[in-house]
Amino acid sequence: MPLRICVIGCGGLSSRAHGPSLAKYAATHPGTELTACCDLDSAKATRYRQANGFLRQYNDFREMLNVETPDAVCLYVPVTETARMSIQLLDLGVPVLLEKPPGMTVDECTAMINASESTGTANQVAFNRRYTPLVARLRESLRSGFAESDIQNIRYDFFRINRCDADFSTTAIHGIDTVRFLAGVDYEEIRFTYQPFPELGPTTANIYLECTFRSGATAQLNFCPVSGVLIERATVNLFNHTYFLDVPIWQAFDFPGRLRHLHKGETVEDVEGSQLGDGTELFELSGFYHENAAFLDDIREGRSPEGNIRSGLQSVAIAEAIRNRAAVYRRS
Repeated sequence: MPLRICVIGCGGLSSRAHGPSLAKYAATHPGTELTACCDLDSAKATRYRQANGFLRQYNDFREMLNVETPDAVCLYVPVTETARMSIQLLDLGVPVLLEKPPGMTVDECTAMINASESTGTANQVAFNRRYTPLVARLRESLRSGFAESDIQNIRYDFFRINRCDADFSTTAIHGIDTVRFLAGVDYEEIRFTYQPFPELGPTTANIYLECTFRSGATAQLNFCPVSGVLIERATVNLFNHTYFLDVPIWQAFDFPGRLRHLHKGETVEDVEGSQLGDGTELFELSGFYHENAAFLDDIREGRSPEGNIRSGLQSVAIAEAIRNRAAVYRRS
């Protein structure tokens, strides 16, 4: 029997990144069926089905689940709907890959965790930076060559252009989670500084995080949503070692990304994103293909996905602290 995959949500990000990822997975993994896609907008569902090779389309996800009985569902809906819909899927025992954030609040995320663990249903959060080949390469280098306590400091610059969002925390969670992923341990304490720009909007602000980790490492995260360039850059310092990472994201100045490792001033590694992985399209270099493939491989083999909802709980808590303009976060 084929692995039957259904998608809920055929909007912009799903169409640009997840649809092509699933089409590639089906083309390269025999025994995979792109069974059906669903969206409230019939025209979007039609375009998605035709572009990516799905067999059928629906407007009602409940009808799709009842008719198709999929082995896995990919949930790509607005952030305000993720918790409610994922809990319905988890309660039904349907394995689900869901877009970040896994809930808008700690309470929502905890309810999602409870639903998944009470039913034993597999799940994974699409924190795509974790699956970006360059980020994965850096994390593997840190894990294989050093202890977590060897990391001295991580700096992460997260710049955007003209992003006067009412709630930038749902984007900032990417940087929060990526730095935690690289550190390999939870944040212990964070102090927040906000630089507001009321003339640009009531919630528009630069957001600066001064962090300590359980390992003793420190970090500085700088979120500048109305800068002059779109980048995500990390610097990781250890004794006599420094890593520079340029993350390949949508429309990034640094695309296709780059990772450099220096030891005592000498280059150990210098690699571009296009040299890693098995493709050079943006959905491949930015981790979208690899997160979908990791989830589907785990479901196919009966494994529990590593990047589950529980793994994102602290990132949700910190994003919620930013939304509430907290001054301090401490691990509970």
